[in-house]
Amino acid sequence: MNKNKLKAYAPAARKDFIQAVTDRAHFWGLSENETIPVEEKGDIAIIGGRPFPRNIAGPRRALEERIRRDGFNQVMEAVAYTWFNRFMALRYMEIHGYLEHGFRVLSNPNGGSIPAILEQAAKLELPGLDKQKVIELKLDGTKDSELYRMLLVAQCNALHAAMPFLFERINDETELLLPDNLLHSDSLIRKLVAEIDEEDWREVEIIGWLYQFYISEKKDQVIGSVVKSEDIPAATQLFTPNWIVKYMVQNSLGRMWLATYPNSPLRAKMKYYIEPAEQTEEVNAQIKAITPAALNPELMTFLDPASGSGHILVEAYDIFKEIYLERGYASRDFPRLILEKNLYGLDIDDRAAQMSGFALLMKARQDDRRILQNGNAPKLNVMAIQESKDLNTKEIANMLILPRPQGEGWGEGELNISKQDVADLIELFQHGKTFGSLITVPQLLAEKLPAISEIVKNKQQSDDIFAQQAAEAILQYLTQAKILAGKYDCVVANPPYMGGKYLTPLLKEYINNNYKGHEKDLFSAFMIRNIDLTKESGQLGFMSPFVWMFISSFENLRKYFIDYATITSLVQLEYSGFDGATVPVCTFTLGKAHIKDFSGSFIRLSKFRGPEQQGPKTLEAIRNPVCGWFYIAKPDDFKKIPGSPIAYWVSEKIRQSFDTENNFATLAEPKSGLSTTDNTHFLRYWFEVPMNNIGFGFSDVSETKDAKYTWYPFNKGGDYRKWYGNEEYVVNWRNNGAEIREKTRGAAGGRIVSPEWYFKKGVTWSGISSSKPSMRIMDGAIFGSGGKAIFSNSDTYEYLGLLNSIVSLVMLNIISPTLNYEAGHIGSIPVITSKDTNKLVPIIVVAMIEKSKKDWDFFETSWDFQSFPWLTSQSKASTVGESWQNWEAHCTNQIKRMQELETENNRLFIEAYGLQDELTPDIPEDQITLARADREADMKRLISYAIGCMMGRYSLDQL
Repeated sequence: MNKNKLKAYAPAARKDFIQAVTDRAHFWGLSENETIPVEEKGDIAIIGGRPFPRNIAGPRRALEERIRRDGFNQVMEAVAYTWFNRFMALRYMEIHGYLEHGFRVLSNPNGGSIPAILEQAAKLELPGLDKQKVIELKLDGTKDSELYRMLLVAQCNALHAAMPFLFERINDETELLLPDNLLHSDSLIRKLVAEIDEEDWREVEIIGWLYQFYISEKKDQVIGSVVKSEDIPAATQLFTPNWIVKYMVQNSLGRMWLATYPNSPLRAKMKYYIEPAEQTEEVNAQIKAITPAALNPELMTFLDPASGSGHILVEAYDIFKEIYLERGYASRDFPRLILEKNLYGLDIDDRAAQMSGFALLMKARQDDRRILQNGNAPKLNVMAIQESKDLNTKEIANMLILPRPQGEGWGEGELNISKQDVADLIELFQHGKTFGSLITVPQLLAEKLPAISEIVKNKQQSDDIFAQQAAEAILQYLTQAKILAGKYDCVVANPPYMGGKYLTPLLKEYINNNYKGHEKDLFSAFMIRNIDLTKESGQLGFMSPFVWMFISSFENLRKYFIDYATITSLVQLEYSGFDGATVPVCTFTLGKAHIKDFSGSFIRLSKFRGPEQQGPKTLEAIRNPVCGWFYIAKPDDFKKIPGSPIAYWVSEKIRQSFDTENNFATLAEPKSGLSTTDNTHFLRYWFEVPMNNIGFGFSDVSETKDAKYTWYPFNKGGDYRKWYGNEEYVVNWRNNGAEIREKTRGAAGGRIVSPEWYFKKGVTWSGISSSKPSMRIMDGAIFGSGGKAIFSNSDTYEYLGLLNSIVSLVMLNIISPTLNYEAGHIGSIPVITSKDTNKLVPIIVVAMIEKSKKDWDFFETSWDFQSFPWLTSQSKASTVGESWQNWEAHCTNQIKRMQELETENNRLFIEAYGLQDELTPDIPEDQITLARADREADMKRLISYAIGCMMGRYSLDQL
């Protein structure tokens, strides 16, 4: 499949379709700023002085009302989307030969520009098609556009019986907006046919990719800010790659079947299935207790509560197909059973639900050629959740619930359903498009749904037209309530991702009230909801950002998975491993029941850059578990590490290191510092203010109260630099920070934190790093919220040595592998020392600090700068070339000596932690590269001076 072509076509098609339906709206007297009224006179309707058949008056008014309710632009976008979906469906069906009359509707198999259905119009048989009118238009020879429009509408109407969710009978406002000029060489249909290769339509997966690319520009427009309810689908929907879908479904639904039938031939057909690790007898006993002895395929249920365009459901269809065939079902039977009994899907996007239902029907049509015929298409359990806020709740309740005899109040006979029950059902979906599958059906209402269904069924068959209308009005909400009240064997989803700060106030309040502790991101609340939707021994599968595995904001979610469920498998993708996502992701499966001491299977793809490697490397790990990136770990063991990170790759020895009373939180003081709320006003580079107005050498914040200085050294964090440096800023702390204290009083985000530690000697680092953590000595400075710090009364150098060691790097990669290093992360690092570390590390660290400070002071960006290095240590040089060579040699020697010192520092701590068999004291190559880059950047600064000398601007002596 040529995704580049799809990616180029779909966003442009969205603009074209919106423009086309907007042009049609203008034709009918409707625009964003004006609505021309409809007048009815006799057999005609008049719009802006133009006559039309009277029968367009109703659809025109319906369109007018829809625009009034939803807004012009939103209606144009929605109708454009619907026509795009219909044309896409017709294209797929004509290429696969699924149209009963056998003629192509949008193209010509012979390559001509005239659609086959137009060439063969006289032979065409479609329900409701006026054959006489067809012949008249065909013989006229000048009315092909009118004829083609007529045939297209008839074709859509013919598909209504099989797919009413996508092909509503076209006699409503949607028909009015059917784009015009469809036979032109640059029409919407011609572009669809010409710009996507026929071969790409062979797999139903194309539906999902076109869907994602169609909304991609809309997604870019709305993401990164608070998203309106109607834009939530565009902001959160992400098409799940085929290999991840297979992994999730095969290791949930497939896993469930194999647990009961371990000798099933299904195993050989699931290449992404991960064989469960060997378990202890105790674990196997727990597994046996929750594994059913037999499974009836017709009773197994599978839900995707954020189904999008149906990719996950399509894969589940394939697994159910194999299960039914294994159990001896005929091919004419299982497609309908799968669609009607096994598969369920919900979304908040109507167009996505259309595509999801269409994709499933196409899978079924592939297996049963009669399934769309004779108006007997299967009834799907896939739908878009609808809102009820525009319904007249009281009127519907009055029509459905009649008074009981003998004045016993209101109720529906023996069913004992009240008007309030009906009202509760309707009001449950007041904000259905915003809350989606997060909506939970109260237990009491859930128990009454069967009775309400019986009432609705009776009213649909009654002679009371108002009762019939009330029953039809509530039917959709009843159906979606049943799905949301159900419990499923398998729940698999790629849930929506949206951080709490981007949620609408309504959605934020709902999550805070109903999913407390899981409100940091929409996906977290969805995961908890999905667990609730699963049967007690059911299986789940997810794709999500992998931040939940590590950062403190999702600790509650991690602990829930570990304590109340079982992580059965997980694949952690590389940072750039997902095409189309702006966040690093993982995919994993859960068993809802907690199995104590279960050993799960984990795959770590962090070494394999790019999306094209993720699927193949996962397969390689599954086939060859000794590959080096496949791990077995017990989720219960994750609790041994502070914060319970999902650190599956960690050895037992390293995990035991955390089982100590001594860590930085208990032995030292990890701190987050000053946040000014206005850095532009309060911060300066040190060279932007007079040197005699900077307060150097202070050791306690109280000394600044009556001091004469305005500016004081400020540690802001900065780039990767170890041991010493990044001393670039000063902060306005005049009179003990009087102005800052005044400005930050009550200010959001403005905090004077830990002032008692300002100006003390400590270790500082950057809270957010673009590479690895780097720790530096700090003395006589205020530290900011971006330049975290840790303090000790006597062990500062030992702690700096530990924090810059390979041991600390390993620990931080466990605690916070997201390049975000908060004070709490540093506080969780276990501290283990020995006689050698206590004795030798301070000597090494002091030497490293001196060398790093000398480097820092070599350039005029340091406030202790004296002279350029090539004019001092290499002063014997007589030419710029010699000076350059001497300086280059000095840099090489400096890097080598610092490597030697760091290696010795690493060795001492590796021995103290007893990790000689697991870690090497050698400096990681990427850290050496960073050090060299620093030196090379310094060296390149000489070039500008050298060029100046060669051009005669100044001599070496003058420098």
